[in-house]
Order: sequence, then C-alpha cells, then structure tokens
Amino acid sequence: VQLQASGGGLVQAGSSLRLSCPVSGVTFNYYAVGWFRQAPGNDREFVGGISWTGRMTVYTDSVKGRFMISKDNAKNTVYLQMNSLKPEDTAVYFCARNTRRWGEITQNEGDYEYWGSGTQVTVSS
Repeated sequence: VQLQASGGGLVQAGSSLRLSCPVSGVTFNYYAVGWFRQAPGNDREFVGGISWTGRMTVYTDSVKGRFMISKDNAKNTVYLQMNSLKPEDTAVYFCARNTRRWGEITQNEGDYEYWGSGTQVTVSS
C-alpha cells in the first residue's frame, strides 16, 4: 500500500498547484496525514499535516500563508494547495499516513508510513 501523490509539474514563480493524495487500501479516517518534500541534496522535510478530524492543520514556517491542506473523506483524498510558489519550493513532494490511530500531527518522517514515490514540483524564476 502506498499513498501516491500527484499533480506536480513545472510552473513559474507566483503560480499555484494543487497536489492530491488519494488513499486506497487503508483508511485515513482516524489518522493524521502529512506532506513532506525533498529537494536535491537535501533531507526530506515536513511541509504540513492535517489531523484525522480534518479540523487542525500544521505547516512549516516557510509555507505558512501560502499552502493549505484539506481532506475530502468522501473521496478518500488529501490535498495540498500551493499558492505563490517560489523557486525554493522546488522538490519532490510526498504524502504519508501517520502510524498512530487518533494520533496528533507530527513533523518526524519516522512517524509516517505508506510512502509513495512522490510528485515533482519545479518552480522557475
């Protein structure tokens, strides 16, 4: 089982993209879902997450006010809306499910599972 992010692409700075993370084969109804990214030569870093209720979101400082995470329970899909994109947002983006049922959003990638191969986002200046 993998959570395969999609929706990436090549865009200009200032543009928007919406990434999707459809969840199949496992439930996300009781689990937080996190978004991470990895730029070339860098470690994978936490971007943001959404609680299992969908009522709470957490973001890393560099994307606050520009990115928004939401979930659609009917579609079993989590989204990452990215606005005002910057070249430094260029990375492979991943989604993953927290390992703890009813757990909080955490920023440690070790707390997540069902990683897919990610989707490439490239922002040109």
